[in-house]
Amino acid sequence: MRDAEDVTFGSAGLDRASGLRAKPDALAALLKRPDARVLPLWQGLVPVVEAGPAGEMGLVTVSPGHPALAEAGGAPTLLGLDDGVPWFGADISAWSPDIADAAANAAFLDPREQRHPALPADSRFVELRAVMTRLTRREAEIAATARALFGWHATHGFCPRCGHASEPAMGGWIRRCPNCRAEQYPRTDPVVIMLITRGDRVLLGRSAAWPQGMYSLLAGFIEPGETVEAAVRREVLEEAGVRVGAVQYLASQPWPFPASLMIGCRGEALSDAIEIDPAEIEDARWVSRQEMVDVLSGANPAIRPAREGAIAHFLIHRWMEDRLD
Repeated sequence: MRDAEDVTFGSAGLDRASGLRAKPDALAALLKRPDARVLPLWQGLVPVVEAGPAGEMGLVTVSPGHPALAEAGGAPTLLGLDDGVPWFGADISAWSPDIADAAANAAFLDPREQRHPALPADSRFVELRAVMTRLTRREAEIAATARALFGWHATHGFCPRCGHASEPAMGGWIRRCPNCRAEQYPRTDPVVIMLITRGDRVLLGRSAAWPQGMYSLLAGFIEPGETVEAAVRREVLEEAGVRVGAVQYLASQPWPFPASLMIGCRGEALSDAIEIDPAEIEDARWVSRQEMVDVLSGANPAIRPAREGAIAHFLIHRWMEDRLD
């Protein structure tokens, strides 16, 4: 696809400056720059503020040493250079607000919003998925990078080889065991997500954990020793009982909830009959282009479309517009 990287969290040209991660002096020099920006994350939520009349949002950043970073678990991590401006991330999940909001809903979307007394009064921490399409492309990429990186640190604190507590290294981009010297790198799980078509119809499915009426493209994790094409065919057959022939790669999307790379593919169905596996999905159905017009406009009472910003929404729109090539 010619516009494949236009997907939310797609590459917006951020210079990740990976060559600086092993240079403590260079990182320290960047932190001392007056234009250095630090993005604090709290329990996976990002701080945002209204940034425009059409609902645009902007990330809230602070300077190194700002009071909001008092609970940071370590030195800020270099996320990249935005047109030469250094962006860092800091995890302040140890901060405990005086009044806790609703508990996180890990099944689909974290509903919490939280305000930090040291940040601007009109700012708040929110779930990235709730605002991802309202950020600029560059800020969305930066926020996704920070969300994935700190989520990985939070769940990989011990060495998988010897069980000893590991420590951040390389500016926060690896974890190293002080006992056996083994190194861990940030984890990304490959997932295939499939635009399966037969004629002018597309195959949609829904999980029981999703909001009522929401349907999306079928998806599943790639297994060890499996190609992308084989995973597409296996997942569609397992979930919906539909056999798939030719498979074509379309686009990818980093999805930091918590650590997936969504690999968007197009597949040609060889059969019509649907036989779902209830252990995998709740329902699956064929939807025509004409029906999809009503779905995307909100006029179909039985089907709600995939969330705007997700690669499923992106691929369906391109299919509707004949822009998959």
